[in-house]
Amino acid sequence: MDPTVVLVLCLSCLLLFSLWKQSHGRGNLPPGPTPLPVLGNILQLDFKDISKSLTKLSKVYGPVFTVYLGMKPTVVMHGYEAVKEALIDLGEEFSGRKGLPVNDKVNKGLGVIFSNGKTWKDTRRFSLMTLRNFGMGKRSIEERVQEEARCLVEELRKTNASPCDPTFILGAAPCNVICSVIFQNRFEYKDQKFLNLMGKFNENFRLFNSKIVQEKHNPQSEFTIDNLLVTVFDLFAAGTETTSTTLRYGLLLLLKYPEVTAKVQEEIERVIGRHRSPCMQDRSRMPYTDAVIHEIQRYIDLIPNSVPHTTTCDVKFRNYLIPKGTQILPSLSSVLHDHKEFPNPEEFDPGHFLDKSGNFKRSDYFMPFSAGKRACVGEALARMELFLFLTTILQNFTLKPHVDVKDLDTTPLVSGLGRVPRSYKLSFIPV
Repeated sequence: MDPTVVLVLCLSCLLLFSLWKQSHGRGNLPPGPTPLPVLGNILQLDFKDISKSLTKLSKVYGPVFTVYLGMKPTVVMHGYEAVKEALIDLGEEFSGRKGLPVNDKVNKGLGVIFSNGKTWKDTRRFSLMTLRNFGMGKRSIEERVQEEARCLVEELRKTNASPCDPTFILGAAPCNVICSVIFQNRFEYKDQKFLNLMGKFNENFRLFNSKIVQEKHNPQSEFTIDNLLVTVFDLFAAGTETTSTTLRYGLLLLLKYPEVTAKVQEEIERVIGRHRSPCMQDRSRMPYTDAVIHEIQRYIDLIPNSVPHTTTCDVKFRNYLIPKGTQILPSLSSVLHDHKEFPNPEEFDPGHFLDKSGNFKRSDYFMPFSAGKRACVGEALARMELFLFLTTILQNFTLKPHVDVKDLDTTPLVSGLGRVPRSYKLSFIPV
């Protein structure tokens, strides 16, 4: 071999080893599997379902451990105590956000989901204030959701009880709620502009599901028109795709467990009847329905590892020193599937949220919207939509699967950033 080539190869190896050692040696990070130069621990992780890989590693290294996604360390918080300590007790220190390359390129670190520092704080405060001004948490927003629920029912009636894929219709309903809040106007389900908007949300969610990514933070300190536009898009994306996916997954589970569906419909008949629309005041008198909706969110584990965080400063966490800018993965999946809090967590069981008397039972382990300072801005709206949409659907229709119940597959099709249900068809039979 040519001596020049040998020299270049040796120098390259030394450089890579030096960079790896420098990255691997920063701070006093928690233990973890030994990373390979350049590759890190990528070969030891199943990126189709990274949460399962992290659970296996937690059994070896404990609730706080380090993995390397390439040359950059990522500290994993596994289990309720570790997640709570990071996101709630030390919320400010762990409130940084890890960007996604697609988002960094298009949105340049703006908006409310992937921004950092002053930009994030100002934008989040503005978003919460504006949503409240537009009716969030008030009767007016409930009326908008109720109106959309009635429109949803009429759209489902147009299927004439024929087998259909509910993906688009269930996506259009929460999207229209956001439209009515921001634009003071909803769209007809066949409107071409509306169809284009929905298509872009679906494509973006698919792209975000493809990878844990490299760090490209670009904090902005000015509140600009660009930031406003990105924030509006964030509200649309987060307020549409996650809720619609939960609704779609929820109907699949209700098809799979008809005995659960029957109990919910019995409670709807007893509390609400058929001659008025469900309202949020009904929820306190419907413990079983409330438990079912909570169990749907727990079971589907929509965003298993939250959206990656970063530390905003050097943080002393337990006996470790985590440097500023280190990526953090809070395993929400490990909290939602805690064996002590939820016996048989892999089973779909509304009893996880009911006490012995059949009353609704709250749980601190219920974190589908994450927790702490980066918890979902639209959590209250999402909870309202899930309750009103699902109860209105079950008030008006019997759900009929397109295949035998035993052939319905409730395992997710994609498990990257988020879990997506497999495609299915059902018939909405008017009651």
